[in-house]
Amino acid sequence: MDIEKIRNDFPMLKTKMQGHDLIYLDNGATTLKPKAVADAIYEYLTCYSGNAHRGDYDLSHTVDTAFENAREDVRRFINAKRVEEIVFTAGATDSLNMVAYGYGLTHLHEGDEIILNVAEHASNTLPWFDVAKKTGAKIVYAPLTDGCVTLEGIKSVTTDKTKIISVAIVSNVMGYVAPIKEIIKFAHEHDIIVVCDGAQSVPHHITDVIADDIDFLAFSGHKMCGPTGIGVLYGKYHLLDETSPTRYGGGSNARYKSNLEVDMKKPPYKFESGTPNIEGAIGLGAAIRYLEGIGMKDIMEREAKLRAYAIEKLKALDNITVYNENGTGAIAFNINNVFAQDGASLFNANGVAVRAGEHCAKLLDEYLGVRTTLRASFYFYNTEEEIDAFVEVCKKGDDFLDAFFG
Repeated sequence: MDIEKIRNDFPMLKTKMQGHDLIYLDNGATTLKPKAVADAIYEYLTCYSGNAHRGDYDLSHTVDTAFENAREDVRRFINAKRVEEIVFTAGATDSLNMVAYGYGLTHLHEGDEIILNVAEHASNTLPWFDVAKKTGAKIVYAPLTDGCVTLEGIKSVTTDKTKIISVAIVSNVMGYVAPIKEIIKFAHEHDIIVVCDGAQSVPHHITDVIADDIDFLAFSGHKMCGPTGIGVLYGKYHLLDETSPTRYGGGSNARYKSNLEVDMKKPPYKFESGTPNIEGAIGLGAAIRYLEGIGMKDIMEREAKLRAYAIEKLKALDNITVYNENGTGAIAFNINNVFAQDGASLFNANGVAVRAGEHCAKLLDEYLGVRTTLRASFYFYNTEEEIDAFVEVCKKGDDFLDAFFG
């Protein structure tokens, strides 16, 4: 992997923050965008900016082709069986809400159980909370082992009333990879549907929905070098067929009549009412092709190397607490005796962008015993030199305390 060549593909890496060269370590929140993605969107906006699936003229056909080619890019990237299993959404949050309300609300009954865990993102908890209230279903929490979801933990809370397990393949805070294939195998042996939050896994790991037998998978474009406002809901076709749309309008119906008869289109179109985010889908397709050009295996290996390097450096410091040393994704940590947001300000003053707070996982404090943490999350374009600079800021934590408190 030619890191310097790759870094030249990302104009943002040439910017400054607080007078310093930008060191961007908040890739778990959103990634930077390569020029290839911006060029693809610009080409659509300036050369063939018509609507999709609306017109009977050459320009519209060009748009239709580009839009559906992007859907095929997604299908290939996650190895889905059929392109009809790929639904374009507004993002992972939208996708998870579509599953909760479109499938969960129509398939769950009073007394049924939904298994979650306290490390889940709000997008994978709050919709299920609401669906549980509406249906009378019950939320059950699988225990964590060293911060990680395990098959044994899932088994320990599964009963004959369990109908849905909803879990992040990679936690956005703890950074651990769930044994998703094993969990799904166990779940299917008990007729349980598994919903996977892939927001933190699809951009960083090889994804194969057939090999893992995934039922539903949600992920966002902006966390994998694509634009914001575009995401994907993958579902096995028969499950999508059973799922109700959560919004209605033009493009999703074949016909409707004044007597309230509505004939909806088949998946994926029944979920895509209104003018879609065409430039978003085209940008996502370009991002996927860019990632494929680098190679997901190489990306995985590069990020593992960066994380191991950062952990080694952090462990040598006596003023840092790391909460997930053995994870594979983001590093959750704190500067001892420094409030997380204050720590983020210290990093900002030195040109380093990290995340601080609860990271939308507001149940996790029940496990960690701390409410807020700092989070450093890497992508393949980061460098060891950037990590060295990040660690040097960590060392300034004591000076930061002295400056404020003497």
